[in-house]
Amino acid sequence: MEALKYENFQYYTYDDYKEWDDRWELIDGVPYAMAPAAYPKHQSVVFKIGKELDKNLKCSNKTCEIYISPVDWKISENTIVQPDVALFCEETNRQFFSKTPPLVVEVLSKATALKDVTTKYNLYEQQGVLYYIIIEPNTELSDIFKLVDGEYQLLKKATKEDSFEFELSDECQTEVDFSKLF
Repeated sequence: MEALKYENFQYYTYDDYKEWDDRWELIDGVPYAMAPAAYPKHQSVVFKIGKELDKNLKCSNKTCEIYISPVDWKISENTIVQPDVALFCEETNRQFFSKTPPLVVEVLSKATALKDVTTKYNLYEQQGVLYYIIIEPNTELSDIFKLVDGEYQLLKKATKEDSFEFELSDECQTEVDFSKLF
């Protein structure tokens, strides 16, 4: 019996992705279903961190705004992701964003946790996302990573007793009071 060959797998592009029903992500041509729907606690944390980031956002660049999923970030023709929360700093009249956001948040769920801490971690690091926050809603812990010399460094393992200020650039910052998330 012969082993499966990686080159024999079907790969997809943005044109395929646009035709699919339901919610999907596409990473290096491989589709990932965004189902089943997240638990209510997951959605509550997504909403609350989005609200915290937006309320505290101070940017001279008026195109910078906080977005909550589902919103597409098209990285390439074969990679489209939907971060739970992201700060995008671009005006677009397309159905997707194309510039790297300076801050991305993923709230872990049973269906997506492995992808969020491995595949998306590596993808966001490669794409130059300055801050990547991974929130585990059941333990109420948040890992805050910052891109330093092209690699993520864990800055803080935040609990609900912590606050953290994100210096995104000289003219842009925001803050999160983690007690308001849980």
